[in-house]
Formats: sequence, structure tokens, C-alpha cells
Amino acid sequence: MPALGEVLKKFNPWHKEEEPLPPPFTASTAYLLLALYALIYFIPFYLSPTTRPSPTLSRDAPSVIRARIRSVSLSCAICTLTTSLILSRYASLSASAIFHLLGVYPLALIPAVKILFLTGLLFLGPLYSYFIVEKGYKQWSTLLPLRETLTEWTDYRNYIAGPITEEILFRSSSLPLLLLSQAPLSSTLFLSPLIFGLSHIHHFYEFRLTHPAVPVSASLLRSVFQLGYTTLFGSYANFLYLRTGSLLGVCAVHAFCNCMGLPQVWGRVTDENGDKKINRLWTVGYYVLLVAGAWSWYRNLWGMSESVETGLVGADQW
Repeated sequence: MPALGEVLKKFNPWHKEEEPLPPPFTASTAYLLLALYALIYFIPFYLSPTTRPSPTLSRDAPSVIRARIRSVSLSCAICTLTTSLILSRYASLSASAIFHLLGVYPLALIPAVKILFLTGLLFLGPLYSYFIVEKGYKQWSTLLPLRETLTEWTDYRNYIAGPITEEILFRSSSLPLLLLSQAPLSSTLFLSPLIFGLSHIHHFYEFRLTHPAVPVSASLLRSVFQLGYTTLFGSYANFLYLRTGSLLGVCAVHAFCNCMGLPQVWGRVTDENGDKKINRLWTVGYYVLLVAGAWSWYRNLWGMSESVETGLVGADQW
């Protein structure tokens, strides 16, 4: 039942509903800023001989990785500062409100753990294959994967530096601008990730440099496929970030997905030696868990991603 005061207001001839303030800038302006952020992120790769790939210098060379990590760290700092200044100048937000929109404070540790577990449900089959069929538990018993991540530059880039810097740029620095511009939630979820996906297109050029023997059509198909799954992941990461307001959570999910790769969806699973002639029950178990995990993820998507305290978008806006 509506409050008595609200009912009486309707009979008050002098009462006027307060109109919401217009956004300080349009959604188009916000998207232009997002595109600019993407350019600031990867254009410097090609401005210096230390980061620019060539037929004799791979993007996986340790010197290139180190230089690129320094470059993207600076880019993220610039974009984060720019977003913070915009939020302060055009929205007159306090420091705590800005940190909240940037996903930095509160830390939202529990929501971060929940969405990491939620994402793990999608990889229930691959986790079973790795730990049980391939006996990956032997490696983790000695913390070998963790030591490799911290000592091998390609692993460090793929599982730590890459996820953190990309989430800072495409989630923490970007989504607050779309919220401030009052862009439709649907376009925030599904259109802005296209910029995230397109920012990986430069890999086509790098792949052509280091793999000239591969046909152009195959290289192009590879890039289109990469565009598809990076854009899809971007939408998922946007959803999680808006639901939880946790930069830590989306960084952890991004690193986990990079580690797992795309799930196997056909063929037999193999053991630690790559032997396909193992018990068929292993393969049956894999696909049963893959489907069961996907179903569990779907059933728990809204519940396990909800965070009333730290989420950036209220339940009434979904």
C-alpha cells in the first residue's frame, strides 16, 4: 500500500514531480572514451622497438612481455585517473563513491569467491579431466603451476598481468562512464564488450608476422573466432562486475578462464600421457560433468552473482 503522504501529494495542485537530472554526457561520448582507452592500451605496443613484434621478435619474447607490462600498467594508471577525475568533476562523487564504482573498495571478497566458484561450474568437466584423468593433483601437490606462473613470463602475462590490466581498463575504468552516461543496461552488457573484443584484433597482425606460412584465410578465421569468444567473455565479465562491484572478482574469473581455456566439446579425453585408449568411463564422466556444470551455472547465475552491498546496479534495473 502506498504511504499516505504519497497519496496526498497527488491531490496537491502545487506539487510537481522532480525530473531526474540529465546525464553529464551522452552514451556515445562514453563509448568514444572506451575506444580511446583501448587505443591507449595497445597502440604503444607498436611505437617502440622493445614492444613492437617483428618476424624475428615474437610477442612471447621475455623482453617484449616485460616492456609491454610496463606499458599497459602506465596506460591503466592514466585511464583510471581519467575516469576518477570525470566522476569527481561531472558527478560530484566522493572518494569512497568513486572507489566503489572502480570496484576497489569495498573489496567484496565474499562476492569475488562466489563468482569464481560460479564460473568454476562451467568448467566442471575440464577440472575433472585435469585433476583426475590427467592427474593434475600431482603438480599442485608441489605447487608447480603456481611456481611456473611466477617464473615464466608467458604464464605471468596470461594469468596475472593480462587479466588484471584488462579488467582495470575494460571494467573498472570503463563501466562507470557508461553508468554515468545512463547508457541502456543492454548495450552496456552486450555492446561495450565488442570494444574489448576488437582490441585483440591486433593479434592478427602479430600472428601473420610470426607465422607467414599459415594461409591468410586461416589466420583471419582464427582472429574472428578470438573476437567472438573475447566479446562473449566481456559480456559475462560486465555482468559479474555490475552485479558484484568487485574488481578482484572479475580479475580472478579472467585469470581462471585464461588458465582453463575453452572446454573440450567433442572427442575422448586423454590421460597425462595423451593416451586416448583409456577407460571410456572417463570420457562419459567428463561430458556428464560438463553438462551438469553448465546447468548448475545457469541455475545459480543470478543468485551467486548477487551482492546487495557492493553491486553497482540495483535489482530493479535488471
